[in-house]
Amino acid sequence: MSSVRALAATVPLAFALLLLVPVLAHAQSLVIDPATGAQPGSIATNLPANGDPDGRRKSLADKGFTYGLNYVGEFQSNVAGGIRTGGIYIGRLEGIVELDLAKLANMKGLTFHANAFQIHGKGLTGDYIGSIMTTSYIEARTTTRLSELWLEQKFANDKASLRFGQLATDVEFFGSSYASQFINAAFGAPPAFSANLPSGGATYPFATPGVRLKLDPDKNTSLLAAVYNGDPAGPASAPGDPQSRNRYGLNFRVQDTPLAIVEAQFRANQDKGDAGLARSVKFGAWNHFGRFDDQRFGTDGRSLADPASNGTPLSRRGNSGLYGIIDQQIWRPAGGEADKGIGVFARGFVTPADRNLLDLYVDGGIVFAGMIPQRPDDALSFGAALARVSSSARGLDADAIAFNGGGLRRSAERLFSVNYQAQVLPGWQVDLDYQRALNPSGGVANPASPTGAAIPSASIITLHTALKY
Repeated sequence: MSSVRALAATVPLAFALLLLVPVLAHAQSLVIDPATGAQPGSIATNLPANGDPDGRRKSLADKGFTYGLNYVGEFQSNVAGGIRTGGIYIGRLEGIVELDLAKLANMKGLTFHANAFQIHGKGLTGDYIGSIMTTSYIEARTTTRLSELWLEQKFANDKASLRFGQLATDVEFFGSSYASQFINAAFGAPPAFSANLPSGGATYPFATPGVRLKLDPDKNTSLLAAVYNGDPAGPASAPGDPQSRNRYGLNFRVQDTPLAIVEAQFRANQDKGDAGLARSVKFGAWNHFGRFDDQRFGTDGRSLADPASNGTPLSRRGNSGLYGIIDQQIWRPAGGEADKGIGVFARGFVTPADRNLLDLYVDGGIVFAGMIPQRPDDALSFGAALARVSSSARGLDADAIAFNGGGLRRSAERLFSVNYQAQVLPGWQVDLDYQRALNPSGGVANPASPTGAAIPSASIITLHTALKY
């Protein structure tokens, strides 16, 4: 009975904390240092008594109640090109709560997780850049938003787990550890997924009801399969921002056509002190069971650019994609961790051209981490990405040029990025990031140009800071 009473007392506290401390990037399951009750590498370790003078945080953690706070803030400026030059500030505070129900209620292997975001400021992409690839991974509409809310049950000696509730696809799928060094959102949720599916397919800032099964037959292999509600914001009666249709993350939609994703992950030499080079390889596929408009042709068989067309796009059943990801360490310091030394990454995503804005997305880069002995947690990263407008969408542009006697034909948007990440203190990180966005949106008319010229390539500088408590 005491464990039940403890659970009854703790759950309201968890929800109260979420309301009082609104959210950073999507959180994985919260990792806590048992010695302090705080996140490893937390800025709390720089404070007297680990920021826990009365021991309450440690005491709660021992009982199964853990929490974390993260803050990300960015000054971003478009210094050349784009729609217009100028700068903004955007920030995001995250609160994370987890309950270990084995400790709280003797429910072995069961965990409750919730996290929420308080997003403030206005992003740079729409008004200044006009690109497909979002210039910051925290950019979203100003709001306080529930993100994930789930229960996870582990079984089979912790070699399998079932997670269900409100989930975000980009928390467990598509990820590259090296690509996470960059500020541009494309290096997290690939545009070939987020730009092609309804409301972005439950990538940041959205989460949506779903269920995920994960199998870990050994420490180097993971197999994941998940089914999500296929539209986290719901259909719109008119074009508009999906974030305004599910502004607080509370829609909990369950009746839209589903989205399914599977991914296989293979790892090697991930432990500190392993002699070999660390490697991670992932292969995945997704399928959305809804209907999608053809990018070029109408139901009458004519191009949608044809003045004689009935203007109703041909409806295609389903949508799908394939992808592969590799993280490869190419130099490892003696006795070093898997994320130190020099590493390279590459990701590739393909989707059908006839029903998608993008039919190909690729990115890659190189990361130099811990190369300065006196600064083991600093990293210098170089990355590049390409988002290709689909052949059908480009064909529609060609048709419009033929019928109208002129205009622009899209091709591909490209991105180059350089990032230096410095740890000021454990739990406090500062980045200086440069992005060059080439041919924004593949080459579309600049709304600020009286001649209809394409949006010029843009140069973006970001001063980024992140705090973890």
